[in-house]
Amino acid sequence: MFDFYEEVGLSRSALLERISENVKASRFKHILGVEKAAIKLAEKYGVNPHKASLAALLHDYCKEEYDATFLALIDKYHLDEELKNWDNNIWHGKVGIWKMREDFGLQDDEILRAIEIHTVGSQEMSELAKVLYVADYIEEGRDFPGVVEARCVAWDDLNKAVAFETMRLVSYLAERRLTIYPETFEAYNAFISYLR
Repeated sequence: MFDFYEEVGLSRSALLERISENVKASRFKHILGVEKAAIKLAEKYGVNPHKASLAALLHDYCKEEYDATFLALIDKYHLDEELKNWDNNIWHGKVGIWKMREDFGLQDDEILRAIEIHTVGSQEMSELAKVLYVADYIEEGRDFPGVVEARCVAWDDLNKAVAFETMRLVSYLAERRLTIYPETFEAYNAFISYLR
């Protein structure tokens, strides 16, 4: 593991302490699982493992924030007003990065973008963003129908893994008649050809 994260000016132990104070124990365990998967994926696919580690550690930092916090951040930073029509599933990434900038001084655009889209995907994703997106889905603590197949795909081809996860996400939301974030449709259309 990495001892120091210069992007946030904190040692690993100090960063983990800050994160653990902001989330419940089960969420913290998930975060560590995502980090483990992200580092392995990063090493396999030639992505900076240090950045993958930090992105994974921070990806759910805002998952348990109050709705009012997100709504205030949308106003404070003049973000797209449409964001107010969504909820924490979207906010903790899309809006949460602004809190991470405030709380940690994080300015690395690649890490911030990976965290921003880790739940929704995008038609254009850096290799780091793909690693985080997939790691969040396949980490060892996940247990849902299809996760074993998702893990197999992840170790075979990163773009296929993004396509597979996005296909499953769209299907899951559609079956439950839930609204699908527009960027997720764009990701589906951009990556689905990798499964053909």
